[in-house]
Amino acid sequence: MPPTLDLTKTYTHADMILSARKSPRLSLRRPSPHGIERGPLSSTSSRFSFHDLLAPPLPSPSLPALVPRHGKPIPIRAQKKYIQGLVWISGVIMILYLGFSTKKLDRPMKAVGWATHSGEEYEMVGESELPDFPTPVMVTDKRGRAKWTVSIPPDSDFPLEPKQYADICSQNMEVATHVADMYTRVHKEHAAHYGYYHVDKNFMDVAEAEAHGLLPGPKARTSMKASSLLGENLDGLVESDVCEKSMTFVLETQDAGLGNTLLMLWTAYGLAKKEGRAFFLDDSRWAYGNYNKFFKSPPIPSCRPPPRHEMLPCPHHARHLLVSAATAGHVFGGGFNGYYEDARKMEVYRQKPMFNFAREGYEALFQLANEDEEYVDKRIAEMRGKTVTPGDGKINGIVVGIHVRHGDRRPFEFQYKDSYIPLEKYVDTAKEILRETFNGSRLGNDGITEAASHSIMLLASDDPDVYASEELSEALPAQQQIRLASNKHISNPQPQGPTGMRNFVDEAVGWEGGFFAPMFWSLGRPNGLPPTAVTTPDVKVPPTDEALRLRELVGRAYLMDLAVLGQASDKIVCTVSSAGCRILAIMLGWDKSFDKAGFMNVDGTFDWRGISW
Repeated sequence: MPPTLDLTKTYTHADMILSARKSPRLSLRRPSPHGIERGPLSSTSSRFSFHDLLAPPLPSPSLPALVPRHGKPIPIRAQKKYIQGLVWISGVIMILYLGFSTKKLDRPMKAVGWATHSGEEYEMVGESELPDFPTPVMVTDKRGRAKWTVSIPPDSDFPLEPKQYADICSQNMEVATHVADMYTRVHKEHAAHYGYYHVDKNFMDVAEAEAHGLLPGPKARTSMKASSLLGENLDGLVESDVCEKSMTFVLETQDAGLGNTLLMLWTAYGLAKKEGRAFFLDDSRWAYGNYNKFFKSPPIPSCRPPPRHEMLPCPHHARHLLVSAATAGHVFGGGFNGYYEDARKMEVYRQKPMFNFAREGYEALFQLANEDEEYVDKRIAEMRGKTVTPGDGKINGIVVGIHVRHGDRRPFEFQYKDSYIPLEKYVDTAKEILRETFNGSRLGNDGITEAASHSIMLLASDDPDVYASEELSEALPAQQQIRLASNKHISNPQPQGPTGMRNFVDEAVGWEGGFFAPMFWSLGRPNGLPPTAVTTPDVKVPPTDEALRLRELVGRAYLMDLAVLGQASDKIVCTVSSAGCRILAIMLGWDKSFDKAGFMNVDGTFDWRGISW
């Protein structure tokens, strides 16, 4: 049966479903975003503006709210992912860094062989061989850190040549600056002069460099030629430990005079004690010969000196410091004066700390050899006995010491710079001292009292003619054990032998005009004396036995003059241009020299000073 159409059930208006498709004529209008009506908009309208594309969209309930809803947290899923990523990346970088660092440390660096003359080979960590001459070198450890130290070859003589020590000090500044620039990777303008006790953190001491394998160890130094040092204990049954810190003073110098050497030696000793260093002396190449022929041995410390290659001329903070005339400018130069001068004082009182250093060295080291010390003690007692007045002796005379330096030492005062201070000036100053000492209430009509009549003048000079001068005819010589004479005062008869033939006698050496360096260096030379006093011979030629004998006599005479004059005198008259004059002030002591005005300088208005370099 075919289906039939049932029309009984119909849809009402409420049951109708509207289609989503818009009518082609139906238009939905929205208000203009700026409140400006632009006319009707429809799908068929040709009026369409680009401004309509920029208008904000209609609000929709399906879009997320700009402000979080109350009580609901912000999603942090993306933030956690970023943090986890950073942690993973950091961990990977750290693992890679540690891996490469460990591999680099485990990899041995290239070892460079360094052989001694005996054929034994030692190794140094580095990329180049050590130089075959003393010089500062830059070394690098296993971590790649740059340091610098001083390398001295094993076959070097000790001590080195003075010029080598001076070169090491001048090159140290260049190497230190280069290493410092390596850390900053740029060149910096470094200070021209550091403080006296500046410590370079990039410097590595020799013993420390050897301990780290950066320099050959002490076994490589077995061929180093060195003699024993003065102050070293050689009698102990048990070998003592190496000193923690030390200072070794090398007596070698190209200065023919003894004065500057003594000033430098005494000041170095006082400085060593100030810095807590053991003190040693080397006289192996001293122009005057053996130190013990002039002085007794210096005090012996409780430790032994270090290996010779560890003794460095600079930097000053090296554990084992070596001081010589060649490095005096580095040790006793501007840095030394700037640190120890008393800036709160004026004139000579600024120099008191340096004076005290020299005084400490004088008290410890100026002990003459037995024969000379015995004579000096007797001479001092004799001179002091002449000043004792009869009776109770409550008021005795005084001893005025006069030191006259001629020869190659010229005065500081401008008007006498090409000659010498007149002898009358010495005598007038000495008489003025006597008048001030014995004031007017005790003076007679002729200006002489009993005490003044028992006062004496002691004279020491390098010029034999000064002793015979009319101005100083009343002065007594400081010592008569060894005296220098001029040719006109030397009687030089030629004795005859049994057969009537004249025996050969060496030519007498006269000291006309005083002490001249060329004359000193020519003593005992087979080629005779220099043609003029200004001609300097080669000072590097080893002296003969005869030369050492004559130099010993000259040195002993000078030292005994100073000893008697400095220890017997109450007042001193001299010229500060002379090193011997400045030494006499040290012998008198600070109190007698300056606080009580016992030191009288007749060379201008210059004050006492210490070392001249």
